[in-house]
Amino acid sequence: MTTESLVRPKVPVIAISCACIIALLAFGPRSAMGFFQLPILQDTGWDRTTFGMAMALQNLFWGMGQPLFGVIADKFGAWRVLATGASLYAAGLVVMAIAPSPTWLHIGGGVLIGLGVAACSFGVVLASIARLVSPEKRSFAFGLGTAAGSAGMFVFAPISQGLIDTLGWSDSLVAIGAIMLIIPLLAIPLRGNSSTSKFAAVEFEQTVGAALREAFASKGYLLLTSGFFVCGFQVAFITAHFPAYINDLGIASRWAVVAISLIGFFNIIGSLASGIIGQHYSKPIFLSLIYIARSIAFTVFLLMPASPTTVVVFAVVIGLLWLSTVAPTNALVAVMFGTRYLGMLGGIVFFSHQVGSFLGVWMGGFLYDATGSYDVVWWLGVALGIFAAIVHWPIREEPVHRPIPQTT
Repeated sequence: MTTESLVRPKVPVIAISCACIIALLAFGPRSAMGFFQLPILQDTGWDRTTFGMAMALQNLFWGMGQPLFGVIADKFGAWRVLATGASLYAAGLVVMAIAPSPTWLHIGGGVLIGLGVAACSFGVVLASIARLVSPEKRSFAFGLGTAAGSAGMFVFAPISQGLIDTLGWSDSLVAIGAIMLIIPLLAIPLRGNSSTSKFAAVEFEQTVGAALREAFASKGYLLLTSGFFVCGFQVAFITAHFPAYINDLGIASRWAVVAISLIGFFNIIGSLASGIIGQHYSKPIFLSLIYIARSIAFTVFLLMPASPTTVVVFAVVIGLLWLSTVAPTNALVAVMFGTRYLGMLGGIVFFSHQVGSFLGVWMGGFLYDATGSYDVVWWLGVALGIFAAIVHWPIREEPVHRPIPQTT
């Protein structure tokens, strides 16, 4: 056994560990935005539509930015993208903290944080992880990276509420912004791009344009993209509005902290399990079952009398299902097209997710102000879950057909 063979396995462990911590830091604060809604509105006098629009823009720019940052990371390496994203993220949190008007809230909490998350979260991080492991281990690796993001939700829910109680919402946002500046240091082991992957030699060579044409000609890719829209609609609505919804039910606000923390904790379990299940069973069918289970969970929660117990049970169930879609979705993109343009193609799928997120968050605030209730959005989430289950079922888990290169 050579010295190289002893040393090389250690490098991916360090890089994957750093990638997971970055996912935790990137996903954590934005998943805790719902805790800031009522304190901000109480101090500023703005309505829920105003806050909802900021969070909707955040999700939209997250989705718009991810394919772009994915292309840049594929070509120039992840470090530059992650460092840029951390700076945008921190700046957005500070602007949100001092926003004198709704416009600045939308710029800071919406545009800047959205672009920061796009550059720092799953698209770039999972593509980096994919290049460090063999194809047969990618589903589990994706689950590991997703679980790390889930841990951010678990960690930052009590941290955010604790900071708000201690420092107030404005100083809390500034403090969290400072934490984001750790990301460029953690990103140093992720300096490589798609051409530096030790698996790059087996990748199919093609241009960006050819990769895009191939993807959009694939029925499975289009179905996967349309289905991921639903995931965004469901989880973003809950992230932004669930704490306020708990308050509207007359349940003490501490249960919202418990619920979001439980979603984050069981999200870790669900993400890891998803990676393992996707490694051994059909990913499209597994995704269909996840969406059906979400619709059932929504329905039961809405029909049961509201209480702390139902909130806790719902949080546990939805936590198991929360980001369990991410690993099999990204793994399917890798199966279909390889990792050469995974950052870009996975980012496009995720853009659909974020369009759904935009609508879920914005409609939550708009329809609440219009009707005094979140019920319409909840039931729309149920219907969309059934739609997602239907469109994932016929997806074929296999590489796209490509012509065999001619040799001379």
